[in-house]
Amino acid sequence: MTKISLSLLVLGCALALSACGGKAEGEHASSSAGLPKGDAAAGREFAAQGGSGAAPCASCHGADGNAPIDAMYPKLGGQYADYIAHALQAYRDGSRDGATATVMAAQAKGLSDQQIADLAAYYASVTGTLRDLHDAN
Repeated sequence: MTKISLSLLVLGCALALSACGGKAEGEHASSSAGLPKGDAAAGREFAAQGGSGAAPCASCHGADGNAPIDAMYPKLGGQYADYIAHALQAYRDGSRDGATATVMAAQAKGLSDQQIADLAAYYASVTGTLRDLHDAN
């Protein structure tokens, strides 16, 4: 490998890695879902009060998305913003399947891109009670 090729490879890796981080606490970048930047405060308000034909998210997912009323509803608090954004978009366009797809499609059908971005930013900003399965045994 030539010096120029190696330099270009190192530069490319550095640029790719810099795109993965660097957010200040509480700052949420635009979504990989192509959404505008989310406003966590607006998302918190929407989650608590609902709107656009949607019930408050808290009515099923609980306060801060950490206390679902039934085990079939996922915890949202602390979830990745992009995951929530993509899921809500898929529910809205009818392409997501699953046990709660019909219920969620009805809730998401009237959501704007900004409302989805706001909800995603809010739930990502919440301290979650999610845990991974590392050392589960």
